[in-house]
Amino acid sequence: MKNIVLKGALAASALVLLATAASAATLDDVKKKGFLQCGVNTGLPGFASPNDKGEWSGFDVDYCRAVAAAIFGDATKVKYTPLSAKDRLPALQSGEIDVLIRNTTWTLSRDTQGFDFTGVNYYDGQGFMINSKKLSGINSALQLSGASVCVQAGTTTELNLADYFKSNKMEYNPVVFEKVEEVNAAYDSGRCDVYTTDQSGLYAYRLALSAPADHVVLPEIISKEPLGPVVRQGDAQWADIIRWTHYAMLTAEELGITQGNVEELKTSDNQEIKRVLGQEANTKLGTDLGLTNDWVINIVKAVGNYSEVFERNIGSGSPLKIARGINAQWSKGGLQYAMPIR
Repeated sequence: MKNIVLKGALAASALVLLATAASAATLDDVKKKGFLQCGVNTGLPGFASPNDKGEWSGFDVDYCRAVAAAIFGDATKVKYTPLSAKDRLPALQSGEIDVLIRNTTWTLSRDTQGFDFTGVNYYDGQGFMINSKKLSGINSALQLSGASVCVQAGTTTELNLADYFKSNKMEYNPVVFEKVEEVNAAYDSGRCDVYTTDQSGLYAYRLALSAPADHVVLPEIISKEPLGPVVRQGDAQWADIIRWTHYAMLTAEELGITQGNVEELKTSDNQEIKRVLGQEANTKLGTDLGLTNDWVINIVKAVGNYSEVFERNIGSGSPLKIARGINAQWSKGGLQYAMPIR
């Protein structure tokens, strides 16, 4: 009996050790190679796009940089892998990238097929764009009955479009293309009255049109498209690091911690700010994640808080000028809500 108990105890200990080793695998690998491999869009203005020098920028790119800053204290220690919609999840599954931060919708099927979403950094949804000169006087999608609509084939966008018009008893003429580049070209040339895709994509694609100022994104959102970072299942520590990087940026915004004042606030008398910035006596919140206790300071110094990242890349300080809307903080009527750092 003693031998059975001993063997059972040893087996349990071995499982704990294996689980601990597995949970630290990605972080260890990233530290060993000295950089984060981040999967991003092949080119979506405001979210992830390279300039003519190959330098990447955008909302998702800043999230990659924030994770690198949290791990290394250096936001430049990241390399980008541009991925198509078809290739993004296989690249993550195969280990080609460490994390996918590429306007990817959190769905049940994806969440149960070997992937974990670590949060929603951008609440999106399918919308409509029109040429306001061609369709003057229209300010709602409910006025689009009889319109021709450009849409990409074989997507949930196509299905959502059909459902929306049917449920509102409206007629429409779908103009369907296989590739997104074909949809863009068809809409810009006037082959259809309306363009439908994720609303963030509409704002981005509008910039590439021959006369961007003539086009208006209508207010309706007809689907839920919660976008966020994705990791492989089975690595709890790595998922926590990506998840709490997002919450750190939101918390910094809530507390008024910015790129410009984060160093000054290290000596703040506010107990919550001290705790978040790792300045509280005997704090170990950072080391519990496998990071240093100044991990939040490193994130904010590198990219700023959530508001700064949003406004700089896709908000009022960018060409897209997307309103915060449902991406506002929960305290301001939005859906963004950070779990407590304590």
